[in-house]
Amino acid sequence: MEDPRALLKSRQKKASKGKKKGTTFFGITARTLMMAAAGLLVLTYLSVFFNPAKAWVMTIIGLAFAPAAALNLFLLLWSIARRSKAVLIPLVALLPSLIVIGRYFQFKDGGAEDNGNAVTVVSYNVGRFASSAKRLGVKSQQECADSVVKYLKSLDADIICLQEFYMKDVNKVKSYMKENFKGYEAEYYVYPDAKGCYGNVTLSRYHLQDKGTLDFDESANLAISCDCTINGTKMRIYNCHFQSYSISLSHIVKNIRGNYKETMKYAEDKLRYSIALRPKQVDLVMDNIEECPVESIVVGDFNDNPTSYTYHRLCRGRKDTFVDAGKGPGATYAYLFPFLRLDYILYPKDCSAVSHRVDKVRWSDHYPIISKINI
Repeated sequence: MEDPRALLKSRQKKASKGKKKGTTFFGITARTLMMAAAGLLVLTYLSVFFNPAKAWVMTIIGLAFAPAAALNLFLLLWSIARRSKAVLIPLVALLPSLIVIGRYFQFKDGGAEDNGNAVTVVSYNVGRFASSAKRLGVKSQQECADSVVKYLKSLDADIICLQEFYMKDVNKVKSYMKENFKGYEAEYYVYPDAKGCYGNVTLSRYHLQDKGTLDFDESANLAISCDCTINGTKMRIYNCHFQSYSISLSHIVKNIRGNYKETMKYAEDKLRYSIALRPKQVDLVMDNIEECPVESIVVGDFNDNPTSYTYHRLCRGRKDTFVDAGKGPGATYAYLFPFLRLDYILYPKDCSAVSHRVDKVRWSDHYPIISKINI
């Protein structure tokens, strides 16, 4: 008869081997996941150095910074709780985010002290006054436009830059500005189409000079510029709307079940096309800035996040009002809040930002941004 103690030891040994195999498999799987998550986060850091016209997929990777950082933070806390040696993987990957995270989220409260002559600048993509019409229950684009005008007046801003401004009658744009924005000079450029006209508008309480338009090839997007003298200092204001992704989510949802491959090909082509155009548009604006004899403020809907070639390029020689004076999340795209920050106010390095805020008004798919700058 077999010794019971020997039988028990044999069973314990087999159980221990099985447990060890299971633990080893789980450990390898966990480390593989950590390495993949860490690798993705590192690629988001590197995306700013790649020209999207040559490596368009890096722009898509750059958009994943916020969720990639959140995933690595979760894995870091999880590995600490398990006392795993693999804690170093997410920890090392997260270290550079201590620098990058400030472009997405700010913990401080306010920036420089107001010198008494601070200028209030607003940037707002109004979405042709149609993006939120149905959701808000307004009857028409005109009703939405009236609400936006009322809101903008309440800000009492010195400079207002609008993108995707819309009117039905191109011949009434000038009179509309004069009637609704008394005390402001207006510079605008709009494209007419079958349904009306749309484009960029800059409103200023300062006299506007040297007005210009930067018309982007193969695109309905554009940038407009104008000079004004603020507190004795001449400045050029660039109001930019860079190439959007132009993807119809409703089209994808409607067709993905019927023809998956064709729908995915549609999405890829749209992404590749828009991403390839944007750096050319940015370079055109930067060439104009470099030739400009005065300092510049660059604002608008960049359609790119802070870990992007677009942001990295336009920030050269300028500071970001959100980074210097914002608080909380800086995201400006309503539908994917708080992940996408697409709208910016960049200003000269010898000036200082007093404040920056994002108003969560739902008249567009973008939120307006408002900054005060000492000039």
